[in-house]
Amino acid sequence: MSNFAVYKKTFIFSWFRLLIDLLAFLVLAVCTVLGFFVGGRSIQGIGVGFLIGIILFGLMVHYLTYLFKAGQIAMMMKGVTEGSIPDNIVGAAKDEVKKRFLTVSIYFAVTSAISGIFHEISRGINSIGRMAGGEGGNAVGETISGVISVLVSYLCDCCLGWVFYHSEENAFKASCEGAVLFFKNWKTLLKNMGRIFGIGLASLVLIGGAFTAAFYGILSMVPGLAKAIDDAIQSGSISGNIDNPQEIILIAALACGVILWFILHNIFVRPFVLVGVLRNYMKAGIENPPKEESFSELDRISGKFQKIHQKAMV
Repeated sequence: MSNFAVYKKTFIFSWFRLLIDLLAFLVLAVCTVLGFFVGGRSIQGIGVGFLIGIILFGLMVHYLTYLFKAGQIAMMMKGVTEGSIPDNIVGAAKDEVKKRFLTVSIYFAVTSAISGIFHEISRGINSIGRMAGGEGGNAVGETISGVISVLVSYLCDCCLGWVFYHSEENAFKASCEGAVLFFKNWKTLLKNMGRIFGIGLASLVLIGGAFTAAFYGILSMVPGLAKAIDDAIQSGSISGNIDNPQEIILIAALACGVILWFILHNIFVRPFVLVGVLRNYMKAGIENPPKEESFSELDRISGKFQKIHQKAMV
């Protein structure tokens, strides 16, 4: 299956994730409004309602969204390794997630550990760069660290793909193997940076630019908004180098555009990029599977990896 075919087949999960995000925002808004009325129309009531809403929002977005994301990754893995995806994709994804992760707590523990391992590797490379070359080494280390940081979220997802691929293994052992795969094949996997940055930039310009322009047009047409901002500037309520109401409207529109781009990019565009990254990752792992001796180097670099490795050996 081509990357686009895999993406198209698993696109339904992106819609589920968008629906969950919208429901989470609705719950947040409803809780805030209820807090206002139940709390006697007070600021304190709004605060309590907003706090409850934030808690529920976090649970829905992280808990439910990650479950659908795990199912999406499981089906992507099948597409890039087996060349086919089950027709009942939602049911198959549900079965894979239930089979591979006995509890949601294990799922979170594994993903958190994977993320921690990569961040520790990134910090280790940064430290080596500073020690090796002074200021120049520091710049090199920071650059490499920044590149790895961008890859971390994708590699965490790829590690989960590897966990699903080795369904017969302990989840912790498969996670360790996933981290080793990156460490052994980082030169090959860094080739994905062009795809990640290129598509990300195009997405930002097209999606973020379109929404920024739309919000700017809408805010500019709000009656009295520009005058209210101008009055605030003249009274000193808004300080700084801004002396034009349109600048504030543009900043507000840009902020809204970037926020919406971030949400839509992660839900709809990022999965397409992930298919290509996952394909290269799984190909490298299948052709050059990690061996036990490869783990010792990561044991020295990452304390988190060492702990997960110890659990994998139990």
